[in-house]
Amino acid sequence: MSDPVSDDPLLDALVNRVLHGDRAALAEVFERYRDRLRRIVSFRLDPRIASRVDVDDVLQESYLNAEQRLQHVWREVNAGGMFVWLRLIVQQTIADVHRRHLAAQSRDASRERSIDSGPPGVSSASSMASWILGHMTSPSQAALRKELTAQLEGALADLGELDREILMLRHVEEMSNIEAAAMLGLSEQGASARYVRALSRLQQILTRIPGLVDRKTPG
Repeated sequence: MSDPVSDDPLLDALVNRVLHGDRAALAEVFERYRDRLRRIVSFRLDPRIASRVDVDDVLQESYLNAEQRLQHVWREVNAGGMFVWLRLIVQQTIADVHRRHLAAQSRDASRERSIDSGPPGVSSASSMASWILGHMTSPSQAALRKELTAQLEGALADLGELDREILMLRHVEEMSNIEAAAMLGLSEQGASARYVRALSRLQQILTRIPGLVDRKTPG
């Protein structure tokens, strides 16, 4: 089985070796995808621990977890290919990191933590709002960004979890439609239709919020 989204014969050969349990090939494939996986960790890591958790450490832990599951790779790799398998392991590793660090933070500084700070991890509405407003970085924009974030998170909550997730997969994580479909358990046609509909709804949301009318919608 080769990676369905690859046009690289060398990468296909490496993936085939991984599927036969080759650890050296796994290291090479992981390195090929490192930049994409790094972007996922950076985006998904909870801000409450981002200053204390190194992204590269999370990637290293993810790689070790992938090594431990190498004997099961034939059963686990689906139609989305090797990247989706690695991305799933990274996602599970991030969840483990959140549980460890946020649980420790709760024990050590429970009085300092807001009671409405939410469960471990970052909600997709919060993540998406941060991504959309990421261009507002100057000191003069800080107050406006804070105000817009609250409005945008509320509006994005109406978008729906699956719609938010497919937009983030396609734009933030730069997944192909095939990869996004596999990640979400949808058919390729269903993922494509869901993405088009979600993008249209996002455009409508952005035009309704004052201050965002000049923001270029992902496309």
